[in-house]
Amino acid sequence: MALGQALGLRAGLFMMPRMPSPLTGDFPSYRPRRLRGSEMLRRMVRETRLHPDQLVLPLFIRPGRKVRNAVPSMPGVFQLSIDEAVREAAKAQKAGVPAVILFGIPSKKDTRASGAYAKNGIVQKAVRQLKRDVPGLLIITDVCLCEYMSHGHCGLVKKSGKSATIENDSSLKLLARTAVSHAEAGADVVAPSDMMDGRVAAIRTALDSGGFNNTPIMSYAAKFASAYYGPFRDAAESTPQFGDRRSYQMDAANAEEALREVALDLREGADIVMVKPALAYLDILHRVKSEFGYPTAAYAVSGEYSMIQAAAKRGWVDERAVTMESLLAMRRAGADIILTYAATKAAGWLKEG
Repeated sequence: MALGQALGLRAGLFMMPRMPSPLTGDFPSYRPRRLRGSEMLRRMVRETRLHPDQLVLPLFIRPGRKVRNAVPSMPGVFQLSIDEAVREAAKAQKAGVPAVILFGIPSKKDTRASGAYAKNGIVQKAVRQLKRDVPGLLIITDVCLCEYMSHGHCGLVKKSGKSATIENDSSLKLLARTAVSHAEAGADVVAPSDMMDGRVAAIRTALDSGGFNNTPIMSYAAKFASAYYGPFRDAAESTPQFGDRRSYQMDAANAEEALREVALDLREGADIVMVKPALAYLDILHRVKSEFGYPTAAYAVSGEYSMIQAAAKRGWVDERAVTMESLLAMRRAGADIILTYAATKAAGWLKEG
């Protein structure tokens, strides 16, 4: 399914389970290998297809000009100034990638994440520039506060003695304000990733009140507290300065809770739901797509990407083969949209056949 089609799709909330196919015969009358004998046969009966239209390229944007700061833990990934981000986005679009998602790295941080919703914030400026210089590109913005908070958490912090609590309800206003500022700048889709309860409803209400009722929300609906995020925090400079994010991101052991999270976000107005990370949570991805039928995204996160890069550098795996197999696994599990740092490469490989 193309990304543009996915954005306009509104399926029913629940899908009927698919009945198992009847057996067609037993060996030797039935030989599955008959349809594996040539590349053309394999292509004709292939059940799952990966297409560039399904890919989204994450970009990390920081102030300055001609800035391409390599992220040591993510080979081939850079912190980019806006002019360099334009070049990277144009390259991706030429390869066939239809969309990017933007993460901002501000020049200053504070305890109220003021850079997240500033009119001339780094993401807002990047959106406007990309709209001008890369026409036709779909621009998704990550809506979170962690990159803009001096403490690195995804919400406001209330301290009491030596303990600190991440405030839920008071953070919703800042998240909604951030989403509206992105829409005002021209973002096509806003993607809240904070995992505060009720943030989709708050953002949907704020967008509608601001005249952006047609701006879709792609919710990080089932986002787990994962060890796979380590390299991303280097790239986004968003490592928490104390504690961790386990009080608001999901416990890795919980599948039923993930379904409740997705159902809640859909009721609040999410148009697309996401499972993050992808490879270690393919069971969750499959259940979300099967049980709800809504457009579903998967985020092939930094740790997944970096492990492939590290193994490929040592000659232990074939980068192209392993990358494409992992992306295909996400599609097979149910992903309509895949966010991946390998988007530009993957789109090129798909064109080559």
